[in-house]
Amino acid sequence: MFERVTSRFPRTSAPRTRAAVLAAGLGTSVVLGAGVAVAVDNTAASGAAGAVQAQAAAQAKVAEAQAKAVEAQAAKAKKAAEAKKAAAAKAAQAKKAAKAAAKKKAASWIDPVESYKLSASFAQNGGMWAHKHSGQDYAVPTGTPVVAAHGGTVVKAGGNGAGDGPAYGNAVVIKHGNKTYSQYAHLSSVNVKVGQVVKTGQKIALSGNTGNSSGPHLHFEIRSTPDYGSAVDPVKFLRGKGVTV
Repeated sequence: MFERVTSRFPRTSAPRTRAAVLAAGLGTSVVLGAGVAVAVDNTAASGAAGAVQAQAAAQAKVAEAQAKAVEAQAAKAKKAAEAKKAAAAKAAQAKKAAKAAAKKKAASWIDPVESYKLSASFAQNGGMWAHKHSGQDYAVPTGTPVVAAHGGTVVKAGGNGAGDGPAYGNAVVIKHGNKTYSQYAHLSSVNVKVGQVVKTGQKIALSGNTGNSSGPHLHFEIRSTPDYGSAVDPVKFLRGKGVTV
């Protein structure tokens, strides 16, 4: 008789084997699923961080642009203020220069007397003179100081109209530049002599009523020569020099 041979290794049933394989596969799936989930979470976190960084960078860029805009606006405002200040200073300087020029111009020529009233005017007709009136009369009391209307040199001085005739009484003629002469007549006294240099506003005589005169006044002429017959309108002339007559 033969002995029954029994196997040392137990036989595993097919169902158990299949169950083991399924379990192993399930475990692998769980592990893989967990890894995928972690990877997804990491990607999401990385994407969110990138979005935050991008947003922060964009905000920083906007803030920088706004700061530059504010800085540019401030610089523009400062420049405008400086330009306005410079313009104001320039206007003030121009005004000052104009005032100084006007003052200088006015001081260059002045009225020959103060506190007067204009009477007989230039080229006026009348019975007191043979022809039309050759000057402008300033009605003032006898003894009123008469001054040089402009600086120059005395070329005529004395009685008999200083050589222009007795109708002028005591008179003075001053030579100025550019062929311009001024004449002062009907004086009560003469305080200068021929050849004397006088300044603008310097006293040269006292007003009076000498010669062909109907009352105390100063007869004033502007001439193109030292002699009678070359007179121009003295009021128009003085106003052209900035003098208020």
